Amino acid sequence: MFTHNFDPVLIDLYIVEVRWYSLAYIFGILVGWIYAKKIIKHLKTNDSLSYLKIKDFDDFIPYLVIGIILGGRLGYVLIYNFDYYIQNLHEIFYVWKGGMSFHGGLIGIIIATIVFTSIKKIYTFIYLDIISCVAPIGLFLGRISNFINGELYGKATDLPWSVIFPNVGTFARHPSQIYEAILEGIVLFILINFFALKKQLLLKAGYVSGLFLIFYSIARIIGENFREPDKHLGYFFNYFSMGVILSFATFLAGCFIIFFIKNNEQYN
Repeated sequence: MFTHNFDPVLIDLYIVEVRWYSLAYIFGILVGWIYAKKIIKHLKTNDSLSYLKIKDFDDFIPYLVIGIILGGRLGYVLIYNFDYYIQNLHEIFYVWKGGMSFHGGLIGIIIATIVFTSIKKIYTFIYLDIISCVAPIGLFLGRISNFINGELYGKATDLPWSVIFPNVGTFARHPSQIYEAILEGIVLFILINFFALKKQLLLKAGYVSGLFLIFYSIARIIGENFREPDKHLGYFFNYFSMGVILSFATFLAGCFIIFFIKNNEQYN
């Protein structure tokens, strides 16, 4: 058993605080950016994708950052805590304190990618597939920062590796943030990159995006079983958390994408 005593603030400069949560996003984007460029170099060796330019992806990063932050934050505000933020509008901008929605960020990324690839005349799924390969890096770091923040904690348990989060009581709980970091970060990264690179599904635009949605949804649903639901939302139908419901939707979206691509292949 372990008592959580991490400080969400890494450095307090009085004027500004450097938080682990903010650093997770910064490092996640930087490391993902570097890895994405390696993937593009690999794809350029294929004649059908030789037109891809690393500079184009560099230009895409500001769009991606805006999509992640706006989508993630607005998704959290609108889906998870609307009643609170409608009465505290100024706190919507306190992104560094936490409160980001994966599903909102996903929508933001998709919109940003559609806008950029439309401008550059690049098939949208090619970029979405590349993002799918690197996204688990950011998800892993994000979940670790959730643990440091002492948020999104798990249900009560007496397992040897349980954690007491003093900010929510004296009960030992599942470190569900760590479970999700492993599932959504490490396991998802291995699976997606295996199919993308080893099985060369990156050469079939859209498959990797579909698989990402399917695998992420499964990982999230498993993790949600150990996680305490948001107090102000609780369970829907006495069983499903909001995260599970949204993950069912992304699972179906992933299945639809793969079905749509396979169906098109048959008629081309």
